[in-house]
Amino acid sequence: MTQLRRYLPVIAVAAGVILLQFILSATHSTYYMTQITMSANYALVIIGLCLLMGYAGQVSLGHAGFFAIGGYTAAVLTTSNLMAYRDNSIVQLLQSIGLIIQRKDIYDTDILSFTPWMAFVVAIMITGIIAFLIGLPLIRLKGHYLAMATLGFGLIIYRIVLGGKIFGQADGVSNIPSFQLFAGLEVNGRAPYRIMSYYIVWFIVLAAMIISINLVNSRVGRALRSIHENEEAAHSLGVNTYRYKLLIFILSAILAATGGVLMAHYNGSIGPSEVTVMKSVRYLVIVAVGGMANLWGALFMGIILNFLSLRGVFGTYDDAVFAVILIVIMLFAPQGLLRLPKLSSVKSLLTGGANG
Repeated sequence: MTQLRRYLPVIAVAAGVILLQFILSATHSTYYMTQITMSANYALVIIGLCLLMGYAGQVSLGHAGFFAIGGYTAAVLTTSNLMAYRDNSIVQLLQSIGLIIQRKDIYDTDILSFTPWMAFVVAIMITGIIAFLIGLPLIRLKGHYLAMATLGFGLIIYRIVLGGKIFGQADGVSNIPSFQLFAGLEVNGRAPYRIMSYYIVWFIVLAAMIISINLVNSRVGRALRSIHENEEAAHSLGVNTYRYKLLIFILSAILAATGGVLMAHYNGSIGPSEVTVMKSVRYLVIVAVGGMANLWGALFMGIILNFLSLRGVFGTYDDAVFAVILIVIMLFAPQGLLRLPKLSSVKSLLTGGANG
C-alpha cells in the first residue's frame, strides 16, 4: 500500500498532463504547449538540483553549465558538416553503422553529420566525465565554498561558449535538427509536432521523477539524508559520504545535460543565454521555493515560474523577480512554500504521504 501511495502523484500528474492537453486543444490554445514543454525541459535540471541540495546538502551554482554542455554538444555534433572527411575510414565506419547520416540542411545542401542519438550519448558521456573530474575536488567543499566553486565552473563554461567559434559565440548554434526517436516519434518545436513533443518530454520528466523517488526511498536515499543532517555523524557510522555526494552530483549533472539536449533539439538552436549565472541562480530559487527536499514541490514550482517567465509575464524585470523571490523565501519560508503550516495539506497531496 505504501508503494502504491508513493506513485500516486506520478499517476495524478500524468492524468493532469493529458487533461491539460485536451483543454488546450479544445480551446485552440495549443501555442501554450511551447512554453510548457520548455518548462518541462528545465524541470530536469531542477529535479537533479533538488536531489543534490535537498538530500545531499550540496549547493550548486553551476548547473546551467551542465545544461549547456548537453545542449551545445548535441548542437555541434548534429550540425557540423563532415562531408570533407567522408573518405576517412572512421567516418565511413560510423556511417555504415548509422551513427553518421547524410541529410540536407535548411539551404538544401547535402551535409554529413552525427545522428541525434549519437550526439545525445556523447553529450551524456562528456557531462558525466566532466562532473566526475570537477566533483572529485569540489565535493570535499561545503556550504558557500562549494557554491562559489561551482559558480566559477559555470563562468568558465559561459566564457568558453561565448568565445569559441565552434559554439557560434554570441549567436549560438542554430539549424539543429529534430531529435528523431523511434516509430515516427520526434522532439520538434514546429507546430505540427507540438503535441507529440509535449508528451515525449513529459514522459521523460516523469521517468526522471520515478527514478528520483526510488532513489530517495532506497538505502542510498537514507544515506543521503543522513549526510544532509550531519555529515560527520554519518561518516562515523560507516556511510561513505564522499562517494554518495559524488554520485548524486554526477546524476544531477546528467539530468541537467539531458534537459539541455532536449531543449536544443526542440528549439532548433541554443545560445549563451542558457549558460549565464542568473540561469543557475534561477534553478536554485525554484528549488528553494518548492522545498529543498520536496521533489514534487520543486517540479511544480519549476513549471509554474518558468512558464510565467517564458510567457514574458515578468517583462524586463525577469531576473529581478527571481532575486526578490529568493530573498522572500529565505526570510519567511526557508524550507519552501509547501513547508508552511497552511500549505502542509497541499504538500501531503503532492508527495502522496511519502518521502520525495
